[in-house]
Amino acid sequence: MLEKIKATANFIKKQSTLNPKIGIILGTGLGGLVNEIEIIDTISYEDIPNFPVSTVEGHKGRLILGMLGGKEILAMQGRFHFYEGYSMQEVTFPVRVMKLLGINHLVVSNASGGLNPTYQVGDIMVINDHINMFPEHPLRGKNLAELGSRFPDMSHTYNERLRNKARLIAFENNFDVKEGVYVGVSGPTFETPAEYKMFRIMGADAVGMSTVPEVIVARHMGITVFGISIITDSGVPGQIVEVSHEEVQQVAAKAEPKMTLILKELIKSI
Repeated sequence: MLEKIKATANFIKKQSTLNPKIGIILGTGLGGLVNEIEIIDTISYEDIPNFPVSTVEGHKGRLILGMLGGKEILAMQGRFHFYEGYSMQEVTFPVRVMKLLGINHLVVSNASGGLNPTYQVGDIMVINDHINMFPEHPLRGKNLAELGSRFPDMSHTYNERLRNKARLIAFENNFDVKEGVYVGVSGPTFETPAEYKMFRIMGADAVGMSTVPEVIVARHMGITVFGISIITDSGVPGQIVEVSHEEVQQVAAKAEPKMTLILKELIKSI
């Protein structure tokens, strides 16, 4: 795996003169941030050696290198999911590559279902912690000491300074953001009412099908992490309605300008 990571990183390095330190993973319906990026180079996932290819609608499937908030960045427009049939090593492979490219800050975004009764559809939640409910752990198997320790600490997973900065950005621009716990599940079904209730009892504020594996691997390698969710549907008893992937994309697109503002200003501060 290490040889594949190195080969892929070397390939990407040859495609651009940029040397980004900030990586961004854009979730379902959240590709609009790309419009704010001064794009220097783009690479289709299909053209990158050893890279998986996203199969989910709303995920473009390209790597973008450019400028955002005055900083050189590398953005994934589309991510990979466990429910697509990929192994955890494949899902998190791009994060491994980012580390070898010199990325030391990772920003992850997603669309998620709200569990906290104080949340409304369209709210933005800064992630302060997570619960891993995936059936497979991304660090299972032989540990590569060159990438990180066997038993990485997860007590400060989501960077406090960046969380505080995000809340300040929202306050200065006269809109509200929530802060809470994200629970990651395998999907691809949306949750049943009983599952929503269980996750809420466990202490989660939002639920989704991504993010957690990538964040675990990023922290394994010492990358600083900031996570943000758009609440695209409600799992609160009495508010649960039938939901489709298309509706999730539509809600995400409406809330995206606020998330984009936060991320752009946040990246300026890194």
